[in-house]
Amino acid sequence: MNAPAPPRTRIQQEKRELILEAALEVFAMHGFRGSTIDQIAEAAGMSKPNLLYYFRRKEEIHETLIQRLLQTWLAPLRELDDIGDPLTELRSYIRRKLEMARDYPRESRLFANEILQGAPRIMPMLEGELKNLVEEKAAVIKGWMRAGKIARTDPWHLIFSIWATTQHYADFDVQVRAVLGPDRGGEGRFEDAARFLEQLFLEGLQPKTGAG
Repeated sequence: MNAPAPPRTRIQQEKRELILEAALEVFAMHGFRGSTIDQIAEAAGMSKPNLLYYFRRKEEIHETLIQRLLQTWLAPLRELDDIGDPLTELRSYIRRKLEMARDYPRESRLFANEILQGAPRIMPMLEGELKNLVEEKAAVIKGWMRAGKIARTDPWHLIFSIWATTQHYADFDVQVRAVLGPDRGGEGRFEDAARFLEQLFLEGLQPKTGAG
């Protein structure tokens, strides 16, 4: 039986975080295939041998970033609560996803790049953890529909649509700011987006009255 690895020192942990931060920038810009250990080492301000002391391969760095990202990325969906008011819960979910698009644009592009390549490094997670979580929350949304609290719709495509519209503001941020221009392309664009998406989704989900 292998002995457990000794705990990392503070300096070692700081070096790892420095490498991961540099790698996030490089991967978000060039994608996994277009990125190299040399680029990451240069961005981290260290030699390649020094970097390889902390991470043996590019794949190991990428996997660490993806695992962290997925835990952060899925947190808002996990918080969707079947006990709460449906429209309030969905409004909060939309807001949290837009906040993530604002605060974690590089992480969003890292994930998008992985998906565009066919998800070769995260397919087991997509088919396992992510699929199970979406199934669980789709069941919550279907329960709200059966109770007449929101209009009937396809819960899976509702979730996909929220993902697509909110993450657009991270993955296509340059396009959004260019089209909106200097007057509307500042930080206020996220609040403008939140109000629009709330109107788009929540008004469409209002339970239909008088239907017989």
